[in-house]
Formats: sequence, structure tokens, C-alpha cells
Amino acid sequence: MSLAAQIEDEERQDQIRMLIDSAAGIAPRKGEFSRLRGLRFTQPGIDRANWSQIAEMGWLGLRLPEDAGGAGLGALEYAALACEAGAALLPEPFIEAQLAIDMMGAATPASVLTGDEIVLPAWASATDGLDPIGGVQVEGGNRLIGEKRFVPMAEAADRFLVTTGEGLFLVASTDVQIDSNPTQDGGQLAALRFRDSPATPVPGSPGAALEAAALAVSAYLLGAMERSFEITLDYLKTRRQFGRPIGSFQVLQHRAVDLKLQIEITRAVLRDACAAMDDGRNVAAAVSRLKARAGDAAMLVTRQAIQLHGAIGYTDEADIGLFLRKALTIGNRYGSPGWHRARHAELTGED
Repeated sequence: MSLAAQIEDEERQDQIRMLIDSAAGIAPRKGEFSRLRGLRFTQPGIDRANWSQIAEMGWLGLRLPEDAGGAGLGALEYAALACEAGAALLPEPFIEAQLAIDMMGAATPASVLTGDEIVLPAWASATDGLDPIGGVQVEGGNRLIGEKRFVPMAEAADRFLVTTGEGLFLVASTDVQIDSNPTQDGGQLAALRFRDSPATPVPGSPGAALEAAALAVSAYLLGAMERSFEITLDYLKTRRQFGRPIGSFQVLQHRAVDLKLQIEITRAVLRDACAAMDDGRNVAAAVSRLKARAGDAAMLVTRQAIQLHGAIGYTDEADIGLFLRKALTIGNRYGSPGWHRARHAELTGED
């Protein structure tokens, strides 16, 4: 059942269907992975032409109010689009760019919304959690000193949006030392080192935007789970052993049912978190419940999918392995499942 299936508002259902249709040309759910494979372990690791298409489709202004040049849509629409991106393993940093836009709000430069410029957020300094404050200090004359870590696809950025205790600052990528390391999915994570880097202050706030990014990554993981499960079902129907499809073996059917349950529960929790965010109630608790479940479920589903493929699933040539590598790379982004379980317990009083 899709995210939109239980929405009574028919107009909103239509909006979500249109968004999903728009993804077909950029992140096709049934597409092959030659483009992704061609970009893996390269610099900057994205296709700027594809990024221009993302901007033209209005994805980057999805959550901005209409009077700020955006579409003014809600969490459910954002999640639906992120889910499609996950099913296609979209390599472009759509969620990270949206995080920067969410932080800046109406102050977002027009060049970002048109796709002419990529601004990525540099907010993390700790190894886990959602604390955007540490790592960088502001010196006189708006010069930045310090380090931010775990910036995805940093080599693609024209500017970085840096979070500090004194607010948000835009810094040109040429004024930052970027130390990138490859990740298992073929992308990169970078440490950014600021050495008296000139910066421009910009209004905005990171708090609510980080919650939305955690929700979107959870939706991306759900899309990856759905697609890896679909690929696995197709394999079980076509791979034959002892004269019949291996999908007819009861033990494999039971395992497939267990994976389907994990996906459906994650989708239900995502739908609840979207409703909480759109209503502005208990957002942090709902997001933590979702992120903990999505991170764990994605690891379970993608690992089991490889096992159900047998030995071929462990080779790099098998597309199914791309999904596990993605889950390993982004499962802890915007807070690990363990961190979110602890936050949920603190917020709700539940163990």
C-alpha cells in the first residue's frame, strides 16, 4: 500500500501521484543501474545534467512556502519523493540539498532553486546524533575556524551552509579544505576544515530541518527496501533448482513474508511520522521511532535479499548488493538507530 493510499484528501493524493510520476524520468523505480555504476567512486560522483532536471521538476523547492518560490508541500509529499529516490538509489544529494534549503527558508538563493548552484549543509561534528552546533567557531569579520565532518558528496558543492553557535554561514567550496573518503556505496563523505575561511551570514535555523532530513532518509531507506525486495521476488520466481522455481520452496516463502512485514511496518511508521510533522505534534519522538525502525529494517531486508540470491548476490556485478551498500552508508545518517531509540525513550518515558 502506497504512502498516499490512506489519505482522504483526493487533491493531495493527486499531488503525490504527480510527484511520483515526475520521478520516473530522473529516478525510475524499474530502471537499471548503469548510470549509478558509472558514477561510483568518481569525483564529484554526480551528474550535473541530472541535477538540472531535479531542479526543473521543482524538487528542490518542494517544502519552501509558495511566497518564497517553493511548492509549499508537506512531509508526506517529501517522503513519497525520497522513497522513489531510494528505490532508484539516486546518487545525487537531493536530501542534503533540501536540508540546506530547509535551514535557509526564504533566504535560499535563487541560484540554488534553479540548480545553477549546489549548496550542501556542513552541520555535523559528533559521530552520532543531531547536534548542529559544535566544531566551528566564528572569529571577527565572519571568519570560520574549525572542522565539520560527514558531509556527503562534498566534492559536488559550490558552497557549504555551515552551522555554528552564532547562526548559519555560507562558505565557498574554494575557501575550504575538503578531505573526502570513499564510502561503500561508491560515494564520498568529507571532513571540511575551515582555516580563517571567509563566510557570509544567512538567516535560518537547523533544528526542524534536521528532523525533516532524518524523515527523508528513512523514506529513502524504505524505497531501497521495496526495490531490493521486488528484485529478490523476481529472482525467486525465475531461479530454478531441482526442476522448479526456488520461490516455491516453503522455507524461502516464509523468509520473504518476514521481509514484506518489515517493509509494511516501516511504511506505516513513516506515514505516522509524516502526519506528526505536518501537524507539528510530537515531531522528535515520531521521527526517532521512524529512524530507528527504518535503519534496522533496511539492514535486515537488504542483507536477507543478498542471501536469498545465493552466491551471486555477494558479487559486485549483482545489482542486489548495491542496496546493502547504500543501507550501510546512510543507515546511521542523521542519527543511528541506537541514538534514536535512546532519544525516543527520553522523550516518551518508554524503555
